[in-house]
Amino acid sequence: MALDGITLHFVKTELEQAVLGARVEKVHQPSKAEIVLLLRTRGGAFRLFLSAESASARVHLTAYPTENPQNPPMLCMLFRKHLTGAILSGIRQAGLDRILFLDFQATNEIGDKVQVTLCVEITGQHSNIILIDGNGKILDAVKRVDETKSSVREVLPGCMYVLPPRQDKINLLTEPAEQATARVQLQKNQQLSKAFMQSVEGISPIVSRELAHLAAGDCTCAVDGVEAQCITQALLQVQTVLRQSKPRYCIVYNEEEKPFDFSFLDITQYGDFYKKTYADSFCALLDAFYFERDRALRAKRKAGDLYKALHTLKERTARKISNQQAELSACADKEQLRIFAELINANQYALSKGMPVYEVPNYYENNEIVRIAVNPAFSPAQNAQKFYKAYKKAHTAEKMLAGLIEKGEQELLYFDSVLDALSRADTESELTLIRQELIEGGYLKRKKGGKLRLPKELPPYKFQTSEGFTVLVGRNNTQNDKLTLKTAKNYDMWLHTQNFAGSHTVILSEKREITDKAIVEAAEIAAFFSSAKEAKKVPVDYTFIKNIKKPVGAKPGKVIYHIYNTVYVTPRNPEATEKP
Repeated sequence: MALDGITLHFVKTELEQAVLGARVEKVHQPSKAEIVLLLRTRGGAFRLFLSAESASARVHLTAYPTENPQNPPMLCMLFRKHLTGAILSGIRQAGLDRILFLDFQATNEIGDKVQVTLCVEITGQHSNIILIDGNGKILDAVKRVDETKSSVREVLPGCMYVLPPRQDKINLLTEPAEQATARVQLQKNQQLSKAFMQSVEGISPIVSRELAHLAAGDCTCAVDGVEAQCITQALLQVQTVLRQSKPRYCIVYNEEEKPFDFSFLDITQYGDFYKKTYADSFCALLDAFYFERDRALRAKRKAGDLYKALHTLKERTARKISNQQAELSACADKEQLRIFAELINANQYALSKGMPVYEVPNYYENNEIVRIAVNPAFSPAQNAQKFYKAYKKAHTAEKMLAGLIEKGEQELLYFDSVLDALSRADTESELTLIRQELIEGGYLKRKKGGKLRLPKELPPYKFQTSEGFTVLVGRNNTQNDKLTLKTAKNYDMWLHTQNFAGSHTVILSEKREITDKAIVEAAEIAAFFSSAKEAKKVPVDYTFIKNIKKPVGAKPGKVIYHIYNTVYVTPRNPEATEKP
């Protein structure tokens, strides 16, 4: 899944054809390790996406708009200062290494023309985006590296930029394939695919395995078992693709039909076990390959504090309920305390102060003698009063504890519903609205600086059934309330997973009779938008909106209903979605 140097070579060619000579209109920083340049050419506008994330470092044009923080970071402001209005004048690559230089002609504060360079290093966990001035001095970087992090090179403002140490590998763009073959054969006891990785510049693990498969029909064979001619023929295929600039934009899918790798070669090593598709360009390939996964990871990273806070609240509430249940169990003997008090009062004539134990007949159990341990310093009346007080205390505690336990259990259900909504939140605005909901509920403290600046609320998810019924799904608890109690009409159909946290789902009747088929399809969607989305069969309740009530003082998203039917469905991710 690594973006290798040869793929970067083709990305460079695509960028030169599309945006060379473009002017930088805006600079955004969607996350700590990502930069987006909005470029304008005579042919139109483009978004150039740069990422230094260790698991997905890359550079390509993107068709997806990014959601940016409300207040741009200081690094973003610095990049804007040096790049806004600059012209992209050149794109360079260090051999076939995973390092790309974007040269810009800019104007400084006093109006002089200067050159600044954005260096994108795609090197795994050491990936970086570095802004360099015309003299080769570092202005700043997405990831600053001091001597405590690296003894090889520092990446700090004011330091001179130095290339990472080059590996001694063969560049097939400039050197013959036979030379690479000789280098491979020097590693006699090595696995052939690993020998390719260590000898040829700019190839990824999937390409090295493909070369071994082409040379020997086996990705795990050793170098010794393959003839030099076969190795050369495999390398010539890569060299031909490079020199003729005719790559295959191949994406490989795993058993779950999720993209897991890509290459500039047509991948044949998996046979018919894995599905393949082809994109129109590497920019389109990388955009499609990383977008959904990175959006989810970015949202999860931004929501890290929310996840931590919610899990802490759940643990604290669960402990509180456990303690309250233990106290409630202790109240189970309260009737015995009342009986002791009554028996002492009924037999005061036979009892006296100073007795440590009262032996009295129990008229509740055929006058059997019962022994009651008491305080000898108290009179019988005082001991009876003590038992009465203990009984009343336990009686009151039992009532209160039952209510507190029920309240705690409702809070646990509420936290589960928030976690469920949080698991699907993939935009900054959705996270902000969930954060605001928790603040208003008193579960989070408001940060210093006043009230959160709330973004414009996104509409509910919208889908269509096969019969043309519109299905709306709430994004969070606040929107669930709005959808169910305000948007939907009396004879629209309401659906929700039974005993699982999930979104409120509504089928709009629009003066039509809602069919059983529409209910089943909507129930499949409701199951997918719930914490039971991975289950095989999920019970989903459905009823008319007129049967839904919200208890006074209930948490957001909490409603009650007594008239309903249940259908069991398999969760389904709706294919024809129109997520705003």
